[in-house]
Amino acid sequence: MALGDYFDSVLAAARTGAAWAWESLYRDLAGNVGGYLRSRGAPDVEDLVSETFLSVAKDIHRFEGDESDFRSWVFTIAHRRMQDAFRKRGREVRTMDGDTAMEVAETHWLGDTESDAMNAMSLIEVESLISHLSEAQRDVLMLRVVGDLSVAEAAQALGRSEGAVKAIQSRALKVLRKKLADGASPFDGRER
Repeated sequence: MALGDYFDSVLAAARTGAAWAWESLYRDLAGNVGGYLRSRGAPDVEDLVSETFLSVAKDIHRFEGDESDFRSWVFTIAHRRMQDAFRKRGREVRTMDGDTAMEVAETHWLGDTESDAMNAMSLIEVESLISHLSEAQRDVLMLRVVGDLSVAEAAQALGRSEGAVKAIQSRALKVLRKKLADGASPFDGRER
């Protein structure tokens, strides 16, 4: 969903702190940002989406551009928050006492089992299909497909040229086409 002709007025209102404008921006982009982060295996996706929009709120007065530029800017922030989370996770040694472990278990393991299983199956299928792609190829495809960004927006979000994004996407799609043409099931774990 894009704001289209309303973008400039929504952006102006958001800069003044109008709650309705922030809600519009969040509703327009949060799902795609969360999908992108989830597809890349980011830890604590909801926290990263929140951190992304907190950064947007903090720096929105510095933003200049149209709606396409704004979408790229938001995904650039999300991508950087994800990279920060991966770096932090790599340095962290996680320990928990019994109460904390039980709280984490209840938060993550209780819920709608059927819905959780269906979501996990979809994610497993996607992860299996993209597992043979390079990190750059995964980033490009997930920004283009899940993030619903144009080539120009993805290029801006990743700090690459449009030509590089097109080439990366083309190579990634060739790999995926070959994998699917070979008839490899996402669940069999082996190449054919």
